[in-house]
Amino acid sequence: MISADLKDKINHMRVSYSALNDYKTCPLKFKYKNIDKIGEPENAERVFGNLVHDAAEFMFSPNPLYPTLDEIINRFNKNFDEKKSKNGEIKLDDGLREEGIRIIKNFYKKNPPWNYNVLDLESRFEVAIEDNSLNEPCVLTGVIDRFDKLDENTYEIIDYKTGKKLPSQDDIDRDLQMSIYNLGLIKRWPHLKEKKIKLSFYYLKHGEKITTSRAEKDLEETKNKIVNLIKDIKQKERENNFPATPTILCNWCGYQNICPMWRHLYKKEETPNEAEIQQIIGEYLSIKSGETKSKLRIEELKQKIHEFMDSQKIDRIFGESGYITRTIKSTPVYDPEKLRQILEPLGKWSELLEFDDSKLSEIMEFLPPQTKEDINKAIVKTKETKTLTASNKKSIRET
Repeated sequence: MISADLKDKINHMRVSYSALNDYKTCPLKFKYKNIDKIGEPENAERVFGNLVHDAAEFMFSPNPLYPTLDEIINRFNKNFDEKKSKNGEIKLDDGLREEGIRIIKNFYKKNPPWNYNVLDLESRFEVAIEDNSLNEPCVLTGVIDRFDKLDENTYEIIDYKTGKKLPSQDDIDRDLQMSIYNLGLIKRWPHLKEKKIKLSFYYLKHGEKITTSRAEKDLEETKNKIVNLIKDIKQKERENNFPATPTILCNWCGYQNICPMWRHLYKKEETPNEAEIQQIIGEYLSIKSGETKSKLRIEELKQKIHEFMDSQKIDRIFGESGYITRTIKSTPVYDPEKLRQILEPLGKWSELLEFDDSKLSEIMEFLPPQTKEDINKAIVKTKETKTLTASNKKSIRET
């Protein structure tokens, strides 16, 4: 039975790019942050990024003159010290301060603010995404770091990034964030639809700007993708099924202490039968590493591990020499003839070559929502598989 509260959330959804990105990265993180409204604790990387963003925004804010480099650095240092004093548990060390100052100096040198025609900073937008398959419009929200006018026919959206990774041009060309920002810009200023819009990520650590653009068909595909994501979210709300998806990004997640993939690491002392499960973990890892061979015994241990995970409602357990992760995968089984009848008129059937779940998922991401519904009707059953993966201790980030 769905509560009235949940129905209201489903029928009146406001969602940002960052929320959609959370959902794509880890549905459970999306639930914690956007449905359960559990605030994510700050970490050093996030605080540092916000401080550098603030400095970049201040740099392009004349009052009435643009600030000098010293004024920008002084503001950064003041904010850095305030954050450091208020957040004693967050490690804002001198190395981060020096890195921030280096970034600001390089950015100021390469981008004198008086050389740019900045139309807006921290520009907020809302876009109603409407589709007959949705009960009501979804409001897509966002904040654009900077919006410049280059000439009478050319404008540029700029988003600052403080991460270490420099993505490829292909990654940027397919990036959902910039597609959403392009939609938001046109919604706010409709007359810009006929203008050339450049979409740029500025990677501050590297001093590099990577630029892309979107054609009209790209924006239509983006709308389809957003509708499909929203429908997936609504379906998972109804089913209360938001699985945790462990990736390298877990290292910077603030929800580890409540996540079923990490909770055992934080709650070992409070867990019943902990001594027994530690012995089981050690034996399981020993067998999997090849020190001993026993298929029968490994199956016995698997059963005990699954029982323990079920009893504690967790999907990862930690031992002295490593950890074991459980992944539960539900795979739809399709009627191939019905699938062919749906995809062939769209010219997508040949893209599958031979039936492949991952390729089908990739194709479905950009299909119209009604087509996706038709494909889902071709599901004849769902297979669930539970897999245990053993990892050594070196793979665990020190906490």
